Amino acid sequence: MSPIKDRLRTPRLTLRMPHREDAPAIAHYLNDFAVAGNLARVPFPYRFEDAQAWLRSRTPGLPPEEVNFAIDWDGAYIGQVGFHPGPDGPVIGYWLGQPFWGRGFMSEAAEAAIDWFFARSSAPILRSGVFHFNAASLAIQHKLGFTETGRSCLLCLARNAEVEHIDTQLSQSAWKARKP
Repeated sequence: MSPIKDRLRTPRLTLRMPHREDAPAIAHYLNDFAVAGNLARVPFPYRFEDAQAWLRSRTPGLPPEEVNFAIDWDGAYIGQVGFHPGPDGPVIGYWLGQPFWGRGFMSEAAEAAIDWFFARSSAPILRSGVFHFNAASLAIQHKLGFTETGRSCLLCLARNAEVEHIDTQLSQSAWKARKP
């Protein structure tokens, strides 16, 4: 993985800053309940206007705790990985369009994003988690070294309900220790 200006490259993917031209793909993939129903902060239905509004919030110069990367595979937008402030510190979140599930793309993208984040942030802990039914996402987090810290209830906008959430975290020291 090599950073190139505002891009990260992995063997199969480019992670780059999202831009206006991504709005149709974002709206298309997030207007799928199988995707949106796994995310806390995404409404359903998800409209083109929602994507445009979110993209307006993505500006250059954001701190690492607020940076998001578009995931690009062979020139096509396929999902998103990024960070947002949480009540106990920075949180990583991610999603892929359903046609791209099960190919290892998210493990690859999240690893690059976490490397980037810990190289630029002094945060000792990165938090995340999954809704209790999202075994695939939990497996990605375990593969990346996240550990479960407990359970909580979290509002899922797409489901319009509080949903049981498995809370996870990854320490910067554990991340650096696993890398050769």
